[in-house]
Amino acid sequence: MYVEFLGIPRERAGVSELQVDADSLGQLLGTLADRFPALGELIVDDRLHPSVAANLNGDEFVSEPDTPLEADDRVLILSADVGG
Repeated sequence: MYVEFLGIPRERAGVSELQVDADSLGQLLGTLADRFPALGELIVDDRLHPSVAANLNGDEFVSEPDTPLEADDRVLILSADVGG
């Protein structure tokens, strides 16, 4: 799946986007925490810190680790206070 970062998560990851294989949100977050230790500080027990949010396909914000993900999904990881 395609993962994009905005705000603090982008600064922590050091990249704006990447491709990752994961079957669930928890698995995705675990992979990101392993790959980007500075970003991993915002991920605890396969959950995002409350200051960070995950949006699935531009449709809904998701937070449960067992949220299923598909290969063609797009996940946006962003600071929860980003907006206008």
